[in-house]
Amino acid sequence: MKDRILNTLDQLRRYALSKGYSVSIYFQEEDSSLMRFANSAISLNTNEHLIRLNITACDGRKRASYGMITDLSRVEDMQRGVETAAEMVKHSMPLTYEPTIPVFREAFIDERGYDPSLAEISNAEKLAFFNRVVADMESDEIKLSGVFSNGANTTAMVSTATPHPLYIKTSDAQVSIVLAHQTLKWEIQSEQSAQKKDELSADAMRQELLCLMSHYMHDTPQQLPLGVYDVVFGRAAIAEMLQFMSYIGIHGGLMKRGYSCLSKEDIGKKIFSEQFTLIDDPTRLETFPFRRDLSGMTRQPFTLVENGIFKGFIWMQDDADEFGEQPTGHTIPHLSLSMAGGSQAVGSLEDLFNQPRDHDLLYIPFLHYMNIVNPSKGILTSSSRFGAVLLKKDGQTIIPYNVRLTQSLLDIFGDKVDWLSAETSAYNLSTSYDARNPTAFIVPRFARVNGLEISHSNSSY
Repeated sequence: MKDRILNTLDQLRRYALSKGYSVSIYFQEEDSSLMRFANSAISLNTNEHLIRLNITACDGRKRASYGMITDLSRVEDMQRGVETAAEMVKHSMPLTYEPTIPVFREAFIDERGYDPSLAEISNAEKLAFFNRVVADMESDEIKLSGVFSNGANTTAMVSTATPHPLYIKTSDAQVSIVLAHQTLKWEIQSEQSAQKKDELSADAMRQELLCLMSHYMHDTPQQLPLGVYDVVFGRAAIAEMLQFMSYIGIHGGLMKRGYSCLSKEDIGKKIFSEQFTLIDDPTRLETFPFRRDLSGMTRQPFTLVENGIFKGFIWMQDDADEFGEQPTGHTIPHLSLSMAGGSQAVGSLEDLFNQPRDHDLLYIPFLHYMNIVNPSKGILTSSSRFGAVLLKKDGQTIIPYNVRLTQSLLDIFGDKVDWLSAETSAYNLSTSYDARNPTAFIVPRFARVNGLEISHSNSSY
């Protein structure tokens, strides 16, 4: 299949050259499977195979793109797509800058991140995985829901500027399991990301759910008073906040457009906690990385924050063209962010719950409906969900109803950080609303941040 893809793209490239067009051709193929559970039964079991082709034509400062869903056997249709993009560019408005056509100096083929045993895992294996996780945990009152998504993703690209192709293939899986009480209305959740099959662990998910269930079944639920709390975030919450930071913090183009909480003047300054180090690291296969970007640049680990010091912005090729900056190898569908762990030996919920407590601690594993309040100040708002626990100083545990946090990322990753767990792991941020784009960040298992304000507290789940 790889040779057929590359031969087809080369054929399209030659066709464009014969017509005198300047184009880049982006190919994306996905094999996606999804098993969904609701009310302790399989509610959806589906798979799909899709090929998307996007042709971008350039003529000086003019640019136009045409996308299509196609098949490798439909070469004439794809050639008509090239013609369509070339015709569209004639009628497009000029940009204020001249966009760069991707230049691939050599052929780059990367299949290191592909594990066929994960991409092709059977329905029977998925069902057995779920059954192992929740064995003896379901009842008339406690119902299972969740998803097991897996597949393969192939990205390939050519341009008329050079004869060399780019080809990257990865496998991925994302598992999310929720147990919900039908009467009391609480929900607990465990999630897992995998780049290869042997990274899946039903036992780890089961232990996490059992730990939470033991408290949710027996501890007292209550509405928390508004005020300031010391908060321990779980990996899901940490990763989701980092994803927003990639939009309104470290993205050079958005900074130039006024949508960043950081500025050029912040480069080289200590902006965050000394415990906070963040790298975009394409060597980590768990993040489904691109070791070449889509403009042809070789990608190496790129330090964004080192011991609290902001080191610089990421620049996509197009933003660099527009604002006269140097691209940094970030013309990619997703980042491979890796946040360094700390020194705290807290690797599981049991470790966290059994820690000696100097203060009450509010554990928030997931943040729900996160959104931006003020990008220039880095302020986000979101609510807790799926397994929050209040760990009292006196040893009690309380089950809090959902609370809302409205905070700045500059505070959450700033001097309010108390500790980070030594253990890190991949958290999957993939969505299923568009072309398959497997995404995961490496984050500490837990992060304690002191003195965060609860701005709203629900009176029920």
